[in-house]
Amino acid sequence: PFIVFEDADIDAAVQGAIICKFRYAGQTCVCANRLLVQESVYDEFCEKFAAATEALKLGNGQDDGVTIGPLINQGAANDVAAFIDDAVAAGATAIGGSDTTDLGKCFVSPTILTNVNDSMRVFREEIFGPVAPVFKFKTEEEAIAVANDTEFGLACYFYSRDIGRIWRVGEALEY
Repeated sequence: PFIVFEDADIDAAVQGAIICKFRYAGQTCVCANRLLVQESVYDEFCEKFAAATEALKLGNGQDDGVTIGPLINQGAANDVAAFIDDAVAAGATAIGGSDTTDLGKCFVSPTILTNVNDSMRVFREEIFGPVAPVFKFKTEEEAIAVANDTEFGLACYFYSRDIGRIWRVGEALEY
């Protein structure tokens, strides 16, 4: 998970999310799979995150200016498209991308999903692609519970300026 608390520097959190979610087209074991954003800053974060995502250039990684490349193979791209389709069919909204491009069968545009919930595959499974589901939370306790509600515990990221919160959350997360 990648957690953004209401006291966070939102611009820094957006830049961190771009790096953490979209590096290597989302195909690393330490990429964020679930972005958890406190409801009071959710809209601001999503707006800025969408703008930053739109600035990414999809293409051949050997071409100048390209910031996000293809997935490892067509099967991986099909799997990522299935994550998007599942979420949208269950009520999520896709922002700043889509699951298809004209670049080839291994390319998936960076996609942000809002209005997501814990019944969707994007909550329960590792994505390994450029799809960023953004979940709302109300309280610190809720964020910790949701973040820890996974069998995958390799890495976790969070943004806050409250030193007390940083210690509490850091101690409570199971990563």
